[in-house]
Amino acid sequence: MARSVREARGFPLQALNSGRSLLFLCAGVLLAACAAQTAAAGVPDVASALVFGALIAFGELLRLNMPGDREASPIATAGSLGYALLVRIGDQPAVETVEQVVTVTALGMIVGALPHLAVGRPARLEGMAARLLAVACVAGVFRPLTVGTVITRHWWAELPVMISLVVLAWLIETVTAALIRADALRGRFGVTLVDEIRVQLPLGAAVGASALLIVFAAEVMGLAAVAVFTAPLLVTQVALRRYAGIRATYLQTVRALARVTEIGGYVEPGHSDRVSRLAVAVGRELGMSEAALLELEYAALMHDIGQLSLRDPIPGGATVLVVREEQRRIAEYGAEVIQQARVLDPVADIVRRQSDPCRPAARGQEPPLSSRIIRAANAFDDLVGSSAEASRASAAVERLRLDTASEYDPRVVEALSRVVARRPLVNH
Repeated sequence: MARSVREARGFPLQALNSGRSLLFLCAGVLLAACAAQTAAAGVPDVASALVFGALIAFGELLRLNMPGDREASPIATAGSLGYALLVRIGDQPAVETVEQVVTVTALGMIVGALPHLAVGRPARLEGMAARLLAVACVAGVFRPLTVGTVITRHWWAELPVMISLVVLAWLIETVTAALIRADALRGRFGVTLVDEIRVQLPLGAAVGASALLIVFAAEVMGLAAVAVFTAPLLVTQVALRRYAGIRATYLQTVRALARVTEIGGYVEPGHSDRVSRLAVAVGRELGMSEAALLELEYAALMHDIGQLSLRDPIPGGATVLVVREEQRRIAEYGAEVIQQARVLDPVADIVRRQSDPCRPAARGQEPPLSSRIIRAANAFDDLVGSSAEASRASAAVERLRLDTASEYDPRVVEALSRVVARRPLVNH
C-alpha cells in the first residue's frame, strides 16, 4: 500500500517535470536557432536593439509578485511585444527580423534575471520561456507583414492585426501558466484557467495597451517613446506591488491571530495550520476557485478562535468530541470575533456554519461548502493530530465515512480521503 501511495504521488510530479522540460526544450531550441541566425546575418539596427533590450532587462529586474505565488514582468512583456510589432522608428521603417526580436528578448530577460539569481531568488524559467514563445509567435506572424503589404501602410489596417496578436500572446502565456499551475497544485485545469484569466486579464490589458502605445509613438517620437510610455506601466506596477504586499501582510496577520489559541493551550500546536492546509487541498480537489480558496484558508486558520470563550480548554482542543451545542457556541463566538474586522463577513459566516451538520432538518439550510470542508478537516485533525501513521489516518477517514449520513458531506469526505492518500505516510 505504501508503494502505491508513493507511485500515486510521483506521477503528477513526473507529468509536471515532462511539461516543463518540453517548454524549456522548445524555448532553448528556438533561442539557439535565432541567436545563430542573428550572429550570422548581423543586427541591422543596433540602436533599437540596445534600447529595447535594456527595457526588457529593466522590466525583468522589476518582476512583480502577484497573488497566488505568481510572478509577472509587465514592463519586459510590453517592451518585447512593442519590439515585435514595430513598423517605423521616426521616418525610417523598422528592419528587425524575427530572429533578432527573439534573440534580443531572450538576452534582455537573461540579463534582467541575473541579479535575482545573485541574491538567491528563483529564476522562474517557466514564465521566461512562456513569454519568449509568445513573443516569437507574434514576431513570426507580424514581421513578414511589414515588408511590402498594405497592412503597414495605414494605422487602421495595422491596429486590428496588432490587437489580435497581443491577445494571442496573452493567451499563450495564460494557458501555459494555467497548465503548469494545475499540475503543480493538483487542481482542475478548467478552474485553474479561469482563475489565471481573472488574475492576469487586468494586467494583460495594461501591458497590451502600453505595447501598442510604444509602437505608434515610436513613429513620431522615435526611440524616446520607449521611456515615455513605459512610465504609466511602471506606476501601475508599483500600485500592484503594494496591493500584493498588503494581501501578504493580511494573511500573516490572520496566521498570527490563529496562533493565539495554540499559545493559550486551547488547541495542539500546529492544529490550525494543518487544518488550513488540508482544507485548502480538499477545496482544490473539489474544484473551488482561487478566491473561494482564499476565504477557506482564512476561515480554516481561525476556525477555533471561538475556544477563547471557554473557561476550561477542551482536552487536546478536540471539538469533535464535545456536544453539538458546545460546538455551535464556539463557532458563533469565533464568527463574532472575526466580524469585528468588518472586512471578513464571508469568512465569519463560514466559521459560524462549520458546526452545522451537512444534512440539517430544515430544507435549504445546508451549510456552505467551505464550512463542510472545515468541519471534516477539523474532525480529521482532531482524530489524527500530527501523527503520520497510515493506519491512524485510515481509521479517521473510516470514522468520518460512518457519519456521512448526518454529520459530514460524503463528497467532502471522499475528497479528503484522496488528499490524505497522496500524503507521505508511515505504516506501523
